[in-house]
Amino acid sequence: MSSSIGNMVKITTFGQSHSKGIGVVIDGLPAGIKFDLDKVKAFMKRRSPGQNLLSTQRKEADVVEIISGLVEGVTCGAPICGVITNTDARSFDYDKLLDVPRPMHADFPATVKYNGANDIRGGGQFSGRLTAPLCFAGALAIELLEQRGIFIGAHILSIAEENDSCFDAVSVCEKDLKTVISKEFPTLDDNAGVAMQAVIQQARLDQDSVGGVIECAVTGIPVGVGEPIYDSIESRISALIFGIPAVKGIEFGAGFSATKLRGSEHNDPFIVEGDSVITSTNNHGGILGGISTGMPILFKTAFKPTPSISKTQQTVSLSQRKAVELSVGGRHDPCVVLRAVPCVEAAAAIAILDLLIEKDGRKQWI
Repeated sequence: MSSSIGNMVKITTFGQSHSKGIGVVIDGLPAGIKFDLDKVKAFMKRRSPGQNLLSTQRKEADVVEIISGLVEGVTCGAPICGVITNTDARSFDYDKLLDVPRPMHADFPATVKYNGANDIRGGGQFSGRLTAPLCFAGALAIELLEQRGIFIGAHILSIAEENDSCFDAVSVCEKDLKTVISKEFPTLDDNAGVAMQAVIQQARLDQDSVGGVIECAVTGIPVGVGEPIYDSIESRISALIFGIPAVKGIEFGAGFSATKLRGSEHNDPFIVEGDSVITSTNNHGGILGGISTGMPILFKTAFKPTPSISKTQQTVSLSQRKAVELSVGGRHDPCVVLRAVPCVEAAAAIAILDLLIEKDGRKQWI
């Protein structure tokens, strides 16, 4: 299994949900860049568990110990290695799952692939716990991008059947993004957020779970970023997004709804605004031919319901080859979407930064 991604900026995540620690190595950042580590901590906190009843009650502070690569907060050219110690794992909750795989989880295919040697505790390397080091790398990328006037933000677009408003595809800006990500429950419409929280709470009380959709926007990105055909912006973002457990789909711009439109309805007219060529609408989501157009980049990510639920489900005993029932113990999110918002932002930031450094060269980023 490959745990590394990136061309100019390569990240490698390591560890398992219940191993001594988890972490990331970030190789390729330019030397001489100073980071605000308080901003990094604040970003990490948005993803950390145990903050309310809408998430798992596992208590992890997600404090990153930086082993290498920074000297007094400044990159020195060596790979950055950040390690997060796991402090609140309860491995006994998972003893039976090597023989009785959880429905809709990686337990069964991983057991076959690794001949039963896979770490079943907390899902091992397939756990959402591994998004913590992703968020550390993403927090650094976000800081670098913001220094160039590029801003990334996401909000919860839907939970089950409850929906929020969408970003304004043409005029979404830094202020809009910073406003929504500052909220404890990040929706544009606070009333929609209240309704979504009620759905999550009811699923928790029912010993069940729900999924949802996150919408992400990137503003300030210049025209011409992206390396078609197979290193398009869409493909690079998507590769990182699908490294987030529970992701089942992604769409850019109008996405699947474009299939219901005629070309005359879907096409975005080009217009001149000042000295810039822009589009009056943004069904293309800021990307044409895999290359940025200068309009806001918008995409939506679909998350499945958490597969680990206490409600009784049907599965099988692998050793006995017979049907059995399973009620999953342990501590799990009734909905992963809330804590996945910064993960989506992190994935987008890493992809965009990698493409920009590929385009401009490292020296242009000092």
